Amino acid sequence: MTKNIRLIFLIALLGLGQKGARAESKPLEMKWNELAPMIGGHRAALVLTDGATVKGEVVAVREDSILMDVSSAVRGYTKGSGSIPRNSVSLIRLQRTRGAWGRTLGTVIGVLGGVVVGGYVAATSTNRAATGIPVFLGVASGISVAGYYAGRGLDKRITQIKVVP
Repeated sequence: MTKNIRLIFLIALLGLGQKGARAESKPLEMKWNELAPMIGGHRAALVLTDGATVKGEVVAVREDSILMDVSSAVRGYTKGSGSIPRNSVSLIRLQRTRGAWGRTLGTVIGVLGGVVVGGYVAATSTNRAATGIPVFLGVASGISVAGYYAGRGLDKRITQIKVVP
């Protein structure tokens, strides 16, 4: 019995430890005219001087503003195409995806862990196949999907950029 509890604990620890292991780094300092090739066409979150955060995909960087397809409505900016003035941007959080190893690894671990945990839960909680099969499928599917999303979180890279004069 203790061996099974250890296995469940290790699988849960693996899933929870993935997010906490990534530390935030010091923001890059870039000039306004260097931003266009770096952030153009990527998803970004712009932290404004008043503390609000505008999220969306950067379309273009102009001399006086950033054109963005806003996906999160905040005070003063509605969803859709919008222009954020240069003097109101204090920090840029650029989100990029590198590779697919995290999603692949997360899915494999999720499927294997889901089959093991789902089989254990189905075998110990029910004595009938009519209830054991749906329990197994539900637990195995849930853990598999959780593994994929944990791996997707590993693939995301957040780069913080501070604009300097």
